[in-house]
Amino acid sequence: MTPSSPYGPPQPPDPSGRSAYRHGRPTLVRMRRSRSLLIGALVLATAVGVTVSRGGEPPADVPATTTQGGMGLGGGAAHPAPSSYPSVGAGRFTAADGGTTVHGEDGPLRRYRVAVERGTGQDIDAFAAKVDEVLTDPRSWIASGELRVQRVADAGAADFTIYLATPVTSERMCAEGGLSTERYTSCRLPGQVIINLARWQEAVPDYGAPLDTYRTYVVNHEVGHEFGEQHEACPGPGEPAPVMQQQTYGLQGCVANAWPYVDGRRYTGDIVP
Repeated sequence: MTPSSPYGPPQPPDPSGRSAYRHGRPTLVRMRRSRSLLIGALVLATAVGVTVSRGGEPPADVPATTTQGGMGLGGGAAHPAPSSYPSVGAGRFTAADGGTTVHGEDGPLRRYRVAVERGTGQDIDAFAAKVDEVLTDPRSWIASGELRVQRVADAGAADFTIYLATPVTSERMCAEGGLSTERYTSCRLPGQVIINLARWQEAVPDYGAPLDTYRTYVVNHEVGHEFGEQHEACPGPGEPAPVMQQQTYGLQGCVANAWPYVDGRRYTGDIVP
């Protein structure tokens, strides 16, 4: 594993021409509902004697514990997934060693690096393996036949870095690009894909699919922004949610879906202004 600076080296200009994207902050009602659900989950966890370990980290917000249920297009059986994690880590990252071969048929090669915040208790190799699994899958962005991807260890060779960061650190990183995440969402800045550890460990209330499906979705969604994709809307009740829909804020009647390509075709919704 390779130690890195807090956020890595200066990144190249955004190829899409945008300095950053905005998640579109949720309505106050939606945020209150989400927070109420998270608080309820914490109360339930306390009632059944679940303990939350901070692993010697500085005092921070008390993390919630949730379970996952239902099925989604990401596949896999639903099962309870209690978790514990620190809300704040060291603020510095360790990058994964090694890399992958080039995946994809044709088009520009986008090299990515993977890094995990120190003090989170997360396995850097496991996180890197999951990211690799997602981005090299034939249902992911390489399915277009016009894009190739490869993981590298050298920061100087990477076009962008995918970070796994605690809620406090991810909020600070996203705020540097003018984005407000309220320690809840993940975000993307030019050259930086920042995955919120809380969402990685818990997904979101009422997602209706296994935790692994949400993890696949959030990688594809945030990396999609790095590739120039915009937010999209749910096509209609009962339909799969486009991967560029803001599924973290609710499915709006759609069914959870983690992939940009469904049945071999690019699956989209209307662009959200």
